[in-house]
Amino acid sequence: MRCLLPAIAFSVLLNSCKLMKKEENNNKEKNQTSVSMMNRYTPVQWAKTTSIYEVNVRQYTPAGTLNAFAAELPRLKELGVETLWFMPLTPIAQKNKKGSLGSYYACADYTSIGEEFGTLEDFKSLVKQAHSMGFKVIIDWVANHTGWDHVWTSAHPDYYLKDSATHDFKIASGMDDIIELDYSNPALRRAMIDAMLFWVKECDIDGFRCDLAFWVELNFWKEARKEIDALKPLFWLGEYDELEKPEYGEAFDASYSWTWMHRTEDFYKKHQPLDSLYEILKRYDDLGDSTMRAWFTTNHDENSWNGTEFEKYGDMSRALAVFSFTWNGIPLLYSGQEKGNTKRILFFDKDTILPGENAAMLTGFYKRLLQLKHAHPALKAGDPSVQTFRIKTSAPGNVMAYLRRAGNREVLVVLNLSAQKDLHFDITDEQVSGTFTNIFSGAANDFTSQKSFEMQGWEYLVYEK
Repeated sequence: MRCLLPAIAFSVLLNSCKLMKKEENNNKEKNQTSVSMMNRYTPVQWAKTTSIYEVNVRQYTPAGTLNAFAAELPRLKELGVETLWFMPLTPIAQKNKKGSLGSYYACADYTSIGEEFGTLEDFKSLVKQAHSMGFKVIIDWVANHTGWDHVWTSAHPDYYLKDSATHDFKIASGMDDIIELDYSNPALRRAMIDAMLFWVKECDIDGFRCDLAFWVELNFWKEARKEIDALKPLFWLGEYDELEKPEYGEAFDASYSWTWMHRTEDFYKKHQPLDSLYEILKRYDDLGDSTMRAWFTTNHDENSWNGTEFEKYGDMSRALAVFSFTWNGIPLLYSGQEKGNTKRILFFDKDTILPGENAAMLTGFYKRLLQLKHAHPALKAGDPSVQTFRIKTSAPGNVMAYLRRAGNREVLVVLNLSAQKDLHFDITDEQVSGTFTNIFSGAANDFTSQKSFEMQGWEYLVYEK
């Protein structure tokens, strides 16, 4: 989703939508999660080893078209990207639009491609090419609202909620270029499912990333998934945080980790204790694998409205990226992250993404993480046979260390989540033993006897056994 508000106001809006539940509600959450686990769908198997790359077509190339993006597929394949998530490609409403080009999330027609991106045939060709190269393709689905001149506003005005004061279409909270749909209307629900089926039938997509999923009734998503998965089993990523809406796990395979994202920013900027991060991870862990979590350091919303990953996390940004790829879940990358983009990308106007000064280094960094995530069984997401252990060290206030294990295969991650230079500490946990290899340097270490470390501020180490 996106917002017309300034960064601070937008942050307040998101925080109000994604407010963490009070500790006294924990038992209620666990009960809701138990229901979710009993009623949820089984995710497609490829989702458990995948990584997701968010494609901002408008800003990806100077041309900003699907055909121009298609030329990037070999590079992304070499990088190790597996699932391509396309931000909305539908035509953009012109009435009350923002900026010179408008918002992708103000749809004018659910079953067409916007002229600025190309044609439906262009997208069909791109999906076919992507599939031939081994990619999966998911598209952004904006079910809660449309733009003011969507084709339904004239053909089916009864599909929309009405404002009792103005007697006009109801404006979505904080965003006056979009209007809300009425899910109490069975005809609207039928039309929405038919529109989603269109993209599966016509373009053979592999899944949906559902925008502001928790703003739409859960029973709609369950109804839609049952019918659409009968045609082709898909991957369903919902934009909601399971700490807040655990019941949505009944419809979705993966959910967002907004609480973690906000807490890590507070940790870095406000110098909070490391235990504050462990507390959030424990809450996620207590939910079990009812859905997989999607971990990220930036996306289209965060970059445009709240700052780049470097503004938000500074020197900690790469350590957090390592976490996203190695903790239990699915890593999300945004367009340009692998090129070291350092600017806030305009949302409503043309603003081509450019490589940063550290493009080569970050490309190699993400390539190695993408490869490890895909290939290593201990990094499989949502798999009860994979165990995650917090590892004890002699510097518990500075170091986050954890071990992920699948049978005799292990990945050890050691993060210095502090600015402390020349930090000396030992691993004091008996679970770590045997010879491991540093995935970045290739250096071997026998942790049976060599358990001492010296790390620099915000440094990260990843080993595979």
